[in-house]
Amino acid sequence: MTPDPVVAAAIALVVGLCVGSFLNVVVHRLPKMMEREWRAQCAELRGEAVPDENPPRYTLAVPRSACPECGHRIGALENIPIVSWLLLRGACSGCRKPIPIRYPLVEALGGLLAAYAVWRFGPTWKGAAACVLLWTLVALTFIDFDTQLLPDNLTLPLLWAGLVANLFGVFAPLQDAVVGAIAGYLALWVVYWLFRLIRGKEGMGYGDFKLLGALGAWLGWQMLPLIVLLSSVVGAFIGISLMVFKGRDHNIPLAFGPYLAIAGAIALFFGPTIIKGWYL
Repeated sequence: MTPDPVVAAAIALVVGLCVGSFLNVVVHRLPKMMEREWRAQCAELRGEAVPDENPPRYTLAVPRSACPECGHRIGALENIPIVSWLLLRGACSGCRKPIPIRYPLVEALGGLLAAYAVWRFGPTWKGAAACVLLWTLVALTFIDFDTQLLPDNLTLPLLWAGLVANLFGVFAPLQDAVVGAIAGYLALWVVYWLFRLIRGKEGMGYGDFKLLGALGAWLGWQMLPLIVLLSSVVGAFIGISLMVFKGRDHNIPLAFGPYLAIAGAIALFFGPTIIKGWYL
């Protein structure tokens, strides 16, 4: 019996909200975990003792989430996606320090994107795979905005997951997915080196190559020109808006990963329609 699309989308919404809450943990902790690992590696290369960290264990699960201002441990009732933030009026229950609105925003994105993916592709393996892709893109977007880093811990598994999904032709034939992974990486790699030779400085990071390669692995090589074009349009719009409304210095580099992620999500849902429309 085929589940009702509305019921399936509602279930995906609830699951996505919970995943969005976890994505907040990933966005906050993964860069710190990477920094700890880098410090330990540097100390080892210098022949020094690994620096003591506080807390000694720091993973996505340990220690428990707490207010960074007063150390108040966040209980289960304070961790209900969106609802808790509204009931707490956007502030810590211990010290009343404001909780950034970005936390419920990430939760809402996780839920809404999952609901639309299941509505669009149905309660199928394709719908579930689309949710995984979108949730990972959300995490990468906010990490890149914060740190200008696209962690290999996310981009490389995302690339392999795309190839595994298309081993069964979920989004594209496997041959198109493999070519998309190669072409996506090489396209920005060539741009990187041309920019570096002409301008004498780096224009983007290696994580951008891997992210575009991952999107090629998920959606096939045919979507790459559209993704690059859309990411440029989105980047130009956001960059100009930041300069006009927030007075951002145009010499300060902008992270390109979020624009690739946004373009990848658009291509996932509307890519074939857009390409067909242009062709007609």
